[in-house]
Formats: sequence, C-alpha cells, structure tokens
Amino acid sequence: MKIAIVGPGALGCLLAAYLSKSKEEIWILDKSKERSKKLNQQGIKVEGISGNWKAGVKVTDSAKEIGEVDLVIISVKSYDTKSSIMAARPLVGENTAVLTVQNGIGNIDIISEVVGQDKVIGGVTSQGATLLDIGRIRHAGRGETVIGRTDKKISVKLRSIREIFNKVGLVTKISRDIKGVLWSKLIINVGINALTAITHLHNGRLVEFEGARRVMQAAVAEATRIAKRKRIKLIYDDPLAKVEAVSEATSGNVSSMLQDVLRKKRTEIGFINGVIVRQGQELGIPVPVNSLLVDLVRTIESSYTLAVKS
Repeated sequence: MKIAIVGPGALGCLLAAYLSKSKEEIWILDKSKERSKKLNQQGIKVEGISGNWKAGVKVTDSAKEIGEVDLVIISVKSYDTKSSIMAARPLVGENTAVLTVQNGIGNIDIISEVVGQDKVIGGVTSQGATLLDIGRIRHAGRGETVIGRTDKKISVKLRSIREIFNKVGLVTKISRDIKGVLWSKLIINVGINALTAITHLHNGRLVEFEGARRVMQAAVAEATRIAKRKRIKLIYDDPLAKVEAVSEATSGNVSSMLQDVLRKKRTEIGFINGVIVRQGQELGIPVPVNSLLVDLVRTIESSYTLAVKS
C-alpha cells in the first residue's frame, strides 16, 4: 500500500515513523519546501515511551511528485483541513481512501466536499505526541486508534488499514459507529483542552483543583446534553467520569491546545468547544460554560503580543 501523510506535525511524524517500519511506501506531504528538505535529510527522531529511535521518510512539498496513493492520512490542524485536502488532490485516485485522525468535529464533511464522502474514513487516536522541533517528537502516550466509515460499511480497505497499523504497533480497531466514537472523543477534548490552554496545567493537574473540576463538569454536561439531543450514542456511560479518568491517565501530557498556546499559535477551539457552542445555538440549548471557554481561548490567541511577561 502506498500511503501519504499530510502534515509533519507531532502526530503526522509519529504515524510516519511507525508506518516506516512496514513494507509499505510511506510519504509525508509538507506545505513547506524548506522543512521538507530538512526532514528528508535528517529523518524523524522519536523519544519517549517507545524509546529513542530514528526513522527515514520520504518528504516533499509537491503532491504531484508523490502521485496517486492508496491511502491519504490527514493529520493537520482542523482549521487547515480545507486547504490541505485541496493541495492533496493529486494524491487521490479512483481507489484512494482518505483517513482523518484530527481533533474535533467537521473534518469529515470538509474532506467529503472535495473528494466525495465514499472515499472518507473517520478516525480518532489516543496516541499522544509532542513536537519538540522539526522532525523531532516525544511519544508521550499510547492508546488505541479507531477508524470507520460514516455509512457503517466495513470495507476491504478498512481492514487493510487496520492490519498495517496493527503490524507496526499502532493498535487499531474498526467501528461501525464512527460518529459516536468521534463525539465521544470530542467530549473528552471539550473537558480537557481549553482548560489546560487557559490554566497552563498538564492534563492530570486539572482534577487536582476544585475550581477546574467544576468548570470541567459543567462543560462536559453541556456537551453531553447536545449529544443526547442529537441521539448520538457515546461509547461510555458516564462522560464526566471518563473525562476525569483520561485526564488522570494522561497526567503528564501537554494537551495539543496548550502546546499551541505555548507556541503562540492558532488553536483548534472552533472545532472542539466551538462545535458545542454552534450546536447549542442551533438546538436552542444554553451552553454558557463552553461559550466562555471559547471566548477566553480566542482572547488568548488574539493577545499573544500583549501578554504580560514575568
């Protein structure tokens, strides 16, 4: 199988490094010519829970150089989905599948508008990675990856992807209800990411402070009400207990949103808590806590140059 990973961020590099252990042809598509040259020269350096190791990868800023592939994996920030899938169109042929392993809700729809819904596979992963430098990542947490089609069909391509991922150590399962899986992951991110971005705390620290726990509880409760109104079946029975458990299980992790804030980058707040705010408005369900979290994170994003320095 010929696989192209779009985006050399923390997760993209982690997936590329692991998949390079297979016999498949693995590429990274980068939007930066300078960075792609550096990645070609130095490879990907991994440290953390999977040890210290290096993987050689083929990287280019030209989709035409790669040509059509069997699988495109989109691992860019959600706000870059549209531009990235447009740039990746030369990779997509008649039998190509496009897998999104991004945060939040809405990426499947954006990709489907460009390549057609029948080609798109939704996915979530509990693999945790932190980008330390270009092509240098810390593997911070292991967890399963779940993939599936919105039409609930289990195709040969889905099974092939699962097999390849499992062979290289990326534990992967197929779900017939990927929408429920995506919303289940969304609610976890709703409870953790914005709070860490605002407080600058590791995931596990959130449950140590009563104030943070109260905000987490309220944000999760709002998101759960939205999911119930939409008749989405979550993969766990007690959403708050699950969010707290994930927070503790990933206690040393720096969330992706906090990583963005620390680097003074744009966050994915609009695709996480922002989804709850928009759905609340459409359904007539009050979501004041998620609205406040969105406003605070967007204020932080807009005021990086104005922040008081210690």
